[in-house]
Amino acid sequence: MDNGLHRKLLAHEEEEVEGALKERVWVESKKIWRVALPGVISRVCAFGCIVVTQSFVGHISEMDLAGYALVQTLSVRFANGILLGMSSATETLCGQAFGAGQHHMMGIYLQRSWIVDFITLTVLLPIFIFGTQIYRLLGEDEAIAQSGGYMSLWFIPFIYNFVFSLTVQMFLQAQLKNMVIAWLSIFQFGLHIPLSWLLVNKLGYGVPGAMISLSASSWFLVIGEFIYIFGGWCPHSWKGFTVAAFKDLIPVVKLSISSGVMVCLELWYNAVLVLLAGYMANAEVAISAFSICLNINAWEFMISLGFLGSAVVRVANELGRGNAKAAKFAIKVLLGTSIAIGAFFFVLCLAFGKNIAYMFTDDERVVETVSELSLLLSFSVLLNSIYPVLSGVAVGAGMQSIVAVINLVCYYIIGIPSGALLGYLTNLQVKGIWIGMIFGIVTQTLALMYLTWKTDWDDQVKKSLERLNRFYVKSSDTVDEIAN
Repeated sequence: MDNGLHRKLLAHEEEEVEGALKERVWVESKKIWRVALPGVISRVCAFGCIVVTQSFVGHISEMDLAGYALVQTLSVRFANGILLGMSSATETLCGQAFGAGQHHMMGIYLQRSWIVDFITLTVLLPIFIFGTQIYRLLGEDEAIAQSGGYMSLWFIPFIYNFVFSLTVQMFLQAQLKNMVIAWLSIFQFGLHIPLSWLLVNKLGYGVPGAMISLSASSWFLVIGEFIYIFGGWCPHSWKGFTVAAFKDLIPVVKLSISSGVMVCLELWYNAVLVLLAGYMANAEVAISAFSICLNINAWEFMISLGFLGSAVVRVANELGRGNAKAAKFAIKVLLGTSIAIGAFFFVLCLAFGKNIAYMFTDDERVVETVSELSLLLSFSVLLNSIYPVLSGVAVGAGMQSIVAVINLVCYYIIGIPSGALLGYLTNLQVKGIWIGMIFGIVTQTLALMYLTWKTDWDDQVKKSLERLNRFYVKSSDTVDEIAN
């Protein structure tokens, strides 16, 4: 064959392969964004309500800002971590059930998660009731402990929305119906800002006004979700309340516990570092500055959580369908997209990091400390684009227990000791704590990358089918519905 003709044929084949690859990436990207975009919007709005409340509280007094930061970063993060983790079992089961066509099981999994999460949160309630005493035991400054204890009581009505809002979002996104949550979240955020202004500035209710607004707007979202599910918009996955939800709770609890440990170890990591900052000289400034940076980091992290949710859904759906190759391809596209977005926010934080603190406080000491942390904040934002996606891949496959061990080692054996050493034994102070935090995240990211690379995805297909068969209840068995 003529060499010129041979080269033309090769070039044509390469173009066809490249074109096919672009088409596959485009199709997969649409599937990813269909889950990720509503997830990003809802999480940004939900967390935005917390940040807006912090901003209102911060302009009331610096002591109340420190107390709010302590409760939100320690107690609320503690409870949210447990519930989010335990709810991720619902995410795994609903995603795989949808992929396998077992739609009626999704409503049963949702009800089981409500039972487990409600009992769990009620058991955790003393953390909020005895907030002042707990913060004293942890060695916090007396004035900050008193303020935190007062704040924690106001958080009780707010935290119970987690039982429903977290699980319903996972239930809906598993069946690609979470756009309704995005719209509800936008309305929630739009309601929260003027309501906070009315109660805090106009009526002068101060801290109680800010906290009432936070609870009211959060329950607006939950009520909207109930109307959507119970109103008939999920006819295949919601068949009404059923006593079948009380069956097989123990296996669900076991999966929920491993999920809870995995997520809690990750969320509590930042909380422990804030606690370390509270033992430093000038603790009020250290806690306020550190919590502002962590909140900015967490706000951007909401975008990463959208991709985490998308990773769970895409991997779980494809494993439920028995398609290991599609699951692997989805992982590659997810990582590429998320890293590109992370790089954009990395540059943004570098450019505007020194002026961010003015959104939360007028205290120049806090502003200066936040400015000094802006470079570390930028690197944290970049890492946010990688490890949440890998965690989502693990949740979608039901590998929470393995990730829990990775989180334990990387965060609590490597990250926190490193941060404590750099923070207390050098002049780095809060910077040293954050450097240790980043070191722990880097090691965790590398470990998750190795886990994903070494996983036998054909074997994961078999495991997912075994899990679904173990929990399966025939649709005819749900005739004992007690409501419709």
